Amino acid sequence: MGSEVFYRKWRPQTLSEVLGQEPVTQTLRHAVEGGKIAHAYLFCGPRGTGKTSTARILAKAVNCPNQAGGEPCNDCDMCRSITEGRALDVIEIDAASNRGIDEIRSLREKANYAPSIARYKVYIIDEVHMLTEAACNALLKTLEEPPGHVIFVLATTEAHKVIATIVSRCQRFNFHRLRQTEIMDKLKLICEREGIHIEPGALELIARAATGSLRDAENILQQMIAYYGNQIELDQIQAELGISWDSRVRQLARCVVSRDVAAGLRVINSLNSDGVDLRQFNLGLVEYLRGLLLSKSQCEEALDVTSEDLAEMGSLATNATLDYLLNAVKSFSSIDFRSDNYSALSLELALLGCALSPPTGQEQLTTTKPSRLPKPCAAGRSESADATEITESLEEAEVPVALDSPEVPSEAPVALDPDKVGTEVPSIEISQDIDYLRSRWREFIKSLRGEGSSGNLDAFLRSACDPVALEDDTLVLGFYYSFHKEKIEDAKYRHLVEKKLQEIFGRPYKIRCILVDYKRENPSQARTQNPVIKAALEMGARISEEELQS
Repeated sequence: MGSEVFYRKWRPQTLSEVLGQEPVTQTLRHAVEGGKIAHAYLFCGPRGTGKTSTARILAKAVNCPNQAGGEPCNDCDMCRSITEGRALDVIEIDAASNRGIDEIRSLREKANYAPSIARYKVYIIDEVHMLTEAACNALLKTLEEPPGHVIFVLATTEAHKVIATIVSRCQRFNFHRLRQTEIMDKLKLICEREGIHIEPGALELIARAATGSLRDAENILQQMIAYYGNQIELDQIQAELGISWDSRVRQLARCVVSRDVAAGLRVINSLNSDGVDLRQFNLGLVEYLRGLLLSKSQCEEALDVTSEDLAEMGSLATNATLDYLLNAVKSFSSIDFRSDNYSALSLELALLGCALSPPTGQEQLTTTKPSRLPKPCAAGRSESADATEITESLEEAEVPVALDSPEVPSEAPVALDPDKVGTEVPSIEISQDIDYLRSRWREFIKSLRGEGSSGNLDAFLRSACDPVALEDDTLVLGFYYSFHKEKIEDAKYRHLVEKKLQEIFGRPYKIRCILVDYKRENPSQARTQNPVIKAALEMGARISEEELQS
């Protein structure tokens, strides 16, 4: 094995060898083959996705005398000199360390000279967004009308920082993160060529840790080889990357889906006892729960996982509703470990919050212990005593709840016919009347915080209206002032309110706004004549206290 690092040793040498960027490489091949070369290109994308490698291949292709199909031959003196980095006419500039106007002025002067050997003089400017404003302005004219023998290739990981005037003078190509399977295939090829024996599961972990960057994956692989030699096992990769908890992510996810609090708490306790980095574990758990959410949404193509993991996620996701998975992702992703010194309490609370959340959808309760349900009521017993016994027996029985069940409010008791109580509890339908909506109105208002164009939609409803009636699926809101009524009647606000009503109450309510009288004590005439107070009162303000004057 040579001393050269893998990402340089196994760098692609033709456009067809560049992984995962087919739209870019195919366009460039056609341009080179047809002789339609642009004077400036802008390559944008995350690190390690092939931007600089593609720029060097393009420099070879436009200067290779034997190019065929838009690809360089890699055998001629010109191709070899560019590959080895000794071609005088291919100039690479790091804009992070050469970002001033003096460097760009020098570049402009040298660009006017004809190439020494090659057909085109190619300037590859990496991290172009790091150039100063003055340097960018100095480069503009040259980019707009460069000499015919000059090609500029600009590369950046932060395209939004490149000024628009530079972007408009270039052909832009977007490079994307590589998929895990693509990275694994390349790592497998490297291992075969280098004589490395490594488990497929270990390659999967390396590809996942690289987060779409082939260069990062190659560096991790070489580091593992330097540490463990030519025989690498899965547990070694887990220990080195600090992700020995990978299997426990799946265990806790299954506990979340099945609402198994006891097993979930045991998993969390084992993590805490083993000294696992809980923040990293939670990131992995959130990513896995996100996979379940996408699988449940039938959006598997958005998941960058192996076929085995995809099948496992699909099987697990069938046991939960979309709303429940969404709530789980929100609960665990909102944990902030910076405020509690990596305590396991945050994970435990998130688990309990998910497991104990009210079910949603059509609910069917079945019991696993029919013998513990009460017998039919005997004649002569009071109705209240029978109801009490039924309630106590139901609380003792183990009653698994289907995950696609409707939300049952704690304040709404369920009436059961004693004569029909047996091994199966009948379906429960909760009627939502205006009193029920009023009882949860504060919760609904609180859920609107942050909504709206200015994030204060809740302010237009709090203390400004009340639910006054429910007409089929239309909720009538009584407003005290036309200002608030007109705001909510606006189509964009009406849509947000109706959407949140469905999220909170589980039903697609429409709203109708009316004006109603608001009974309150009239403030003193002197106070209300103040133009500022008068305007505030018209917009919904109220005077809570009046100062008594002697």
